[in-house]
Amino acid sequence: MNQLRKLLLSSTLLFHSTKHATTTAFVVKHPSTPLSTQRFMSSLLTEQVTTPQNIELDNPTTIQKRVFQNDNRPIILFDGVCNLCNNAVNIALDWDPSGKLRFAALQSNVGRALLQANGRQADDISSIVLVTDEGAYIKSDAILKITEALTPLSMLPLKPAAVLGRVLVPKFIRDVIYDGVADNRYDLMGKREECRYDVDGSLSERFVDDLLARKQ
Repeated sequence: MNQLRKLLLSSTLLFHSTKHATTTAFVVKHPSTPLSTQRFMSSLLTEQVTTPQNIELDNPTTIQKRVFQNDNRPIILFDGVCNLCNNAVNIALDWDPSGKLRFAALQSNVGRALLQANGRQADDISSIVLVTDEGAYIKSDAILKITEALTPLSMLPLKPAAVLGRVLVPKFIRDVIYDGVADNRYDLMGKREECRYDVDGSLSERFVDDLLARKQ
């Protein structure tokens, strides 16, 4: 395992870009590589690619309309440098085989625009956010709405449990528990050096293309 990490890190250094570059995920693909291994490599290998510093972005409302124009699936905005959050994304991908949900990093241009379009600060990464074409959910409400879409085992949807949790547990209690985990997420599992913006081609349609934020 240590040798694999060294090999992957060496590959990253060969492709290392300038310190002012915009980050995106870099994944080694091979047709015989199992999907679970590709995801593991994705968590180890993130790469910086150079993009122009003066890219002009559209206004947040326009970006949100564009993101949902041809695809109305909800979008999970997650902390792209948080290891705990990235592991949760991998679980959500596994438990959402029908692809009901999409993903984008809070730090991405699309993520920042969606935050602003829903009344939050562009640099607010204090909470996971679930964005739909009708509005947004944060903290425990977001977790429960996401849980409704997940099916960890065949014929075992989590929606009934999520609905029950929303009814039985008051929001302020749920949010206190959420904040306790969120505020200590870096201490629990650490953070990565660069932000996860995308994954390999087999899952690319599950991640929102950050180019949608560019002014057209």
